[in-house]
Amino acid sequence: MTLIMGVLNVTPDSFSDGGRWAATDAAIEHGLLLRAQGADLIDVGGESTRPGATRVTPAEEQNRVIPVVTELARQGLRLSIDTLNASTARAAAKAGASIINDVSGGLADPDMAAVVADTGLNFVAMHWRAHAQQMDALTEYDDVVTEVMVALTARVDALTAAGVARERIVLDPGLGFSKKTEHNWQLINRLDAFASLGLPILVGASRKRFLAAVLPDGAPVQDRDLPTAVVSVLAAQAGAWAVRVHDVAGTRAALNVLSSARQSTPPATNELSGGSFESDTMEP
Repeated sequence: MTLIMGVLNVTPDSFSDGGRWAATDAAIEHGLLLRAQGADLIDVGGESTRPGATRVTPAEEQNRVIPVVTELARQGLRLSIDTLNASTARAAAKAGASIINDVSGGLADPDMAAVVADTGLNFVAMHWRAHAQQMDALTEYDDVVTEVMVALTARVDALTAAGVARERIVLDPGLGFSKKTEHNWQLINRLDAFASLGLPILVGASRKRFLAAVLPDGAPVQDRDLPTAVVSVLAAQAGAWAVRVHDVAGTRAALNVLSSARQSTPPATNELSGGSFESDTMEP
């Protein structure tokens, strides 16, 4: 069963919910709500990685996230820390996080691989080309699926060479990061190909810009939750380990529908009220 990773942004500037959970108490309360709604794990982040976002110092990031991680871990939640910084990852590990979710796959901070190896935490390595202020300038691909798979394979090789156990690595194709709209859909359509890499796959489509293309112009960001849930079902069908989402309740309902459909047994024949019918005799 595909897991649900609930998004908890402890930031003032995230693209979809910036500022709502910036206060420690509000963030803790929201983390507990996400668990109650069906999240299997909570991804706590203190630095926005949306396109164009301004970077913050590791010290400021840690001031935002460590109190939240500490309390949620105390209450028994399974947590990941969404960070580019090795020092924040180490501090979060000490506070109770069990997963490091690095959108750069360890490229942004040369010390990250060593921290992952030292702590023994699971590590999400995402496909990444540049920081938030440069990512939209690096969106050219000849074959996006092949190129992302090659890049992720290179990250796995580098991480294992640095002492990270292969079985601790999770891969993320990086939807919305240095990708045009069509690239994201191509990756979603070929998520099954990533299974050939032999590692768990995390899919993070939640509320991202490419989903706006299926909605009316000017639709609010929250309207992307339904398309997100559909992508989450597609990801689950492709064997994804987890989906990272803002709307946990809606995603849980969508995945429950998929689970119920998979468990059902279809009838042996097309029978209706004791009779039978042939599709070519049905009137329009």
